[in-house]
Amino acid sequence: MTETLIFICAGTMAAATPILFAAMGELVVERTGVLNLSIEGMMATGAAAAFAVATVYESSLLGFAVATISAGLLSVVFATLTLIFLANQVAAGLAVGILGLGVSALIGKKHEGFTIEPLKSVDWGFLSDIPVVGRILFQHDFVLYAGILLIAIVWFVLTRTKLGLIIKAVGEAPEAAHAIGYPVILIRFLAVFFGGAMAGLGGAYLTLAYTPLWAEGLVAGRGWIAVALVVFGSWRAHRVALGAYLFGAISLLELSIQGLGLAIPSQVLSAAPYVMTIVILVLISRDARQIRLNSPASLGVTYRHQS
Repeated sequence: MTETLIFICAGTMAAATPILFAAMGELVVERTGVLNLSIEGMMATGAAAAFAVATVYESSLLGFAVATISAGLLSVVFATLTLIFLANQVAAGLAVGILGLGVSALIGKKHEGFTIEPLKSVDWGFLSDIPVVGRILFQHDFVLYAGILLIAIVWFVLTRTKLGLIIKAVGEAPEAAHAIGYPVILIRFLAVFFGGAMAGLGGAYLTLAYTPLWAEGLVAGRGWIAVALVVFGSWRAHRVALGAYLFGAISLLELSIQGLGLAIPSQVLSAAPYVMTIVILVLISRDARQIRLNSPASLGVTYRHQS
């Protein structure tokens, strides 16, 4: 029983990390009033690019860097369509997401069936040897810990800094923000790029650490879960992070059930993490008042720059 608990707790942290990166990036994007529905494609592109580079050049760090850049470039396409050419954000997001899935399939085609060495765990010394706690908290790779640090950084920036106030102003009333001198388009553009880069990192973690291989469809809806978490988390970093870890825990339960040998169809087990996550998130976010209070007023609304 103890071993199963350790497996689920430790595995939850790893399973949540890809979604955590993508969701934290999307949180910043939506706080500026932009709705980016292309996260799935950006994660897939980052995952394929990272694995391809890491396989050819035998460097995971280079893989993460290329994943960030490649997904960031996709986000530039989305930002250009929506912020410069004023395309509908939903339609543009879906189109760029599909583009990303196609690009990932093209990049990863030559590398299907290959595996690489996963990231090594950080050496925490004696902390790693602490019974139970050491195995749960101190036997992970550096990117997982970077994801935890990202939660704190995003929370601090959005709630305790002038930059956070500017981001909120741009998302709530872009016309007013422009009137007092803030470059709304530039701020949104940079936020979208940051969101794309984080999605790329999340995808890279999938193929370089969590499941060190590439297969088409590997992202498996995690990008959509990340978008949903931002809404159900009421645009607050700690609640979004909680949702990511919740999804990670439920996805590990699937493996545990399979290990018990219960006669449950594999399709049901595969769908269970998504269904259960959505149901639980709906239950914990029934306070419509809180959602309305925290939702950026201009989310998804096309902003036309007034010169």
